[in-house]
Amino acid sequence: MCGVIGIVSDKDNASLSIYNGLTVLQHRGQDAAGMAVSDSTDRVKLHKDNGLVRDVFQNNQMQKLMGSTYGIGHNRYPTAGCSDSEEAQPFYVNAPCGLSLVHNGNLVNTEKLKQELIMKDLRHVNTTSDSEIILNIYAKALHGKIQKGLSAERILEAVDEVHNRLDGGYAVIIMIVGHGLLAFRDPNGIRPLMYGRKNSKQHMIASESVAHNCLGYNKSLVDLKPGQAIFINLDGEVFKRENRKEARFNPCIFEYVYLARPDSTINSVNVYKSRLNMGTSLAKKIKKTFSYEELEAIDVVIPIPDTSRTSALPLSLELNIKLREGFVKNRYIGRTFIMPGQKIRKKSVRQKLNTINSEFKDKNVLLIDDSIVRGNTSKQIVQMAREAGAKRVYFASASPPIRHPNVYGIDMPYVEELVAYNKTVEEVCTAIGADELIYQDLDDLVSSVQSLNKSIKSFDTSCFSGQYITSGVNKKYLSNLKFNR
Repeated sequence: MCGVIGIVSDKDNASLSIYNGLTVLQHRGQDAAGMAVSDSTDRVKLHKDNGLVRDVFQNNQMQKLMGSTYGIGHNRYPTAGCSDSEEAQPFYVNAPCGLSLVHNGNLVNTEKLKQELIMKDLRHVNTTSDSEIILNIYAKALHGKIQKGLSAERILEAVDEVHNRLDGGYAVIIMIVGHGLLAFRDPNGIRPLMYGRKNSKQHMIASESVAHNCLGYNKSLVDLKPGQAIFINLDGEVFKRENRKEARFNPCIFEYVYLARPDSTINSVNVYKSRLNMGTSLAKKIKKTFSYEELEAIDVVIPIPDTSRTSALPLSLELNIKLREGFVKNRYIGRTFIMPGQKIRKKSVRQKLNTINSEFKDKNVLLIDDSIVRGNTSKQIVQMAREAGAKRVYFASASPPIRHPNVYGIDMPYVEELVAYNKTVEEVCTAIGADELIYQDLDDLVSSVQSLNKSIKSFDTSCFSGQYITSGVNKKYLSNLKFNR
């Protein structure tokens, strides 16, 4: 999961708009940030580094990026490669034309592609990032097209070779110096990507609709179709090419559980409404699981901020149990799920959350969270509730047990890290120290999202179901994840 953004404008403030867009998309990656911009001089100005957007782009860096009319930006959340600043995006190659790329997602045939690039295509790969591989594959494909002259049609046609070679989930924006922006989405539509505009001269591509809405690029707002490519030239003309590779639409369902902002709409599904549905269906599961006496004994429903607040509200109404804020979140601590390394995540939980003891003391509490991944956060939260005086601590997850790695751009890299792997619900409950644990059923999770856009027939649910939608994910690949990530 990363955040990507690209802007084409007739104003010379593209860098400022990209900066503002990256701050809105900060929740998608907090490891590194970067930006590449240009103008009529065709000079590329690029800056990237580890850290949050506000830290990477301070006044002196922004001054150097000013005067640009188009460009791309990226928030990094590493799922492959390393955390070195050299692997921050955008990546750049000077031929053909000068190409800069930002990418959200993850490939599953990276090693094969890397060897092909080096041995057959004679291209140099300088990092361990799969984003650099995508850039070089597109550069090679475009080079083969422009022998007959560069045009919007040939820029788009070159994407076909990229789709034919890549296996995985990806949403990509490429700045073609002197020509405009190209964007495309993988043929399964796993990772989100949206187009919007202010007017005929100002256009934006970004990961989530919240960026378009906050910056005013919300006219003609639409998701790129699976496998679709879109090219916006510097005059503001928009050209499209539809998917040439057969695949089903399988967007990542974890976007709705946790990744996306609640004020976003992705794949024509309002994220906030989907989480309300998750809360209602989870409440019905709890009603079936608990006896009348057990439900009556629960004093309060407490969400674990922030993502689970939306689901907790309809759940409390359905169960007729009062909802209270029992945890205060330190807004200056980032999202622990996307922090690199277990040690940092464990240390950050108590820095991130503090209890309001009066909401726990001598009460039976039902804690609601969006998901349980590694179990470290959940275990510490249950312990904090007990230390605050809770008599009994029940725990409910708005998503099913996560028992399998996600290989398409979410940091669930190998099964040994997942608390639910090879465990029953009762064993997970013991592991996190709760008195009772209730998970959402997968069918109910899918229905919570699908009911808002019935044209989506299936989702990528691999981290719950273990069913992977691309051909390159096999036992050998999964067994090597621990060493490849």
